[in-house]
Amino acid sequence: MTETTDRTQPQEPTLDPQHFAYVASQRVARLATADRQGRPHVVPVCYAFTGQHFYIALDDKPKRVPPVRLRRVRNILQNPHVAMLIDTYYEDWSRLTYVLATGTAALEPPGTHRHAEGLSLLRDKYPQYRDMRIDLWPVIVVTPQSYHTWAGHAGQSRWGPEQEGQHAPPPRTELDFASLARGRHVVRRFLPLPVPRHLVEMTIEAARWAPSPHGAQPWRFVIITRHDLKHALAEAMADEWRRNLEMDGEPPDVVETRLRNSKQRIIGTPVLIIPCLYMEDMHRYPDPQRQQAETIMAIQSLGAAVQNLLLSAYSLGLDTGWMCAPLFCPDVVRAVLDLPPTLTPHAIINLGYAAKHPPRRPHRPISELIVRYD
Repeated sequence: MTETTDRTQPQEPTLDPQHFAYVASQRVARLATADRQGRPHVVPVCYAFTGQHFYIALDDKPKRVPPVRLRRVRNILQNPHVAMLIDTYYEDWSRLTYVLATGTAALEPPGTHRHAEGLSLLRDKYPQYRDMRIDLWPVIVVTPQSYHTWAGHAGQSRWGPEQEGQHAPPPRTELDFASLARGRHVVRRFLPLPVPRHLVEMTIEAARWAPSPHGAQPWRFVIITRHDLKHALAEAMADEWRRNLEMDGEPPDVVETRLRNSKQRIIGTPVLIIPCLYMEDMHRYPDPQRQQAETIMAIQSLGAAVQNLLLSAYSLGLDTGWMCAPLFCPDVVRAVLDLPPTLTPHAIINLGYAAKHPPRRPHRPISELIVRYD
């Protein structure tokens, strides 16, 4: 196991991207408070994390006392010093991970900007809160003053069957770039676990730093998490898939099997990311040859952005797939998702936590790939 250095900076402590992603993605933390006499109290809590603050709701789940009379609340009013522990346990001890944040807590009353921000983040992360009247009560705001982190060799161990359906795996914090590039591969089956929006946006953040012609960034991304949209997209694309497969002379039973598998890859993926070519900011040429080169440059750049996205996702503990089907029916995809004609869908990137890792296809040795080296 590898223990990181203790971050005891007096002001604005920060987490590195891997540990930030880990904290943002976990579903439960332990909140430790103490009263005026120092008597400790620890409870599991749901939370949202911004990098500067933790937000914790006081909800209306059945309790013996009103939310504002909970012991954690009374302790915070007497003694604002608290700790937050986010951890993941595995029987394989090389994969243990935790982040311990110590700081101060306060109660943010309803009607303030920070209270509204906290509720928005919590409801985005936990669908259960969307129907709860958590807006009636203060929000606990924890401001970290220091972090202590521990990360096992998470990237070097596979997620075994005993962990399926329990927790998302921690980030692959120990992998260098070569290991990330070799480790990333296409996944077709995902666990039914939600992917936090923070992590999705971190993959897009990586994508936006890809090289692009004229600095135009000729790509945009459509992100789909709603089940009804996934289902509509899979059904709408099915007719074109069937036509293509029948043109290839595939037997009817093979056509139906491949259609069923492809539809399931879309419907069964927690997050779909659709990279689209966007040519509005590219140069315009009067001759077809240069205009074709301009389009090819943009497509090459789109591929670079997607590769950044894939590697970022893998580093965050996520897995991905790549489906090229939108290339064969861009108009269908545009119609289902109500996209403007300026966006040309090029792929579907499946994003989530792998339920099964398929065997790797053999890759050609570099001796076959380098055709000249003078």
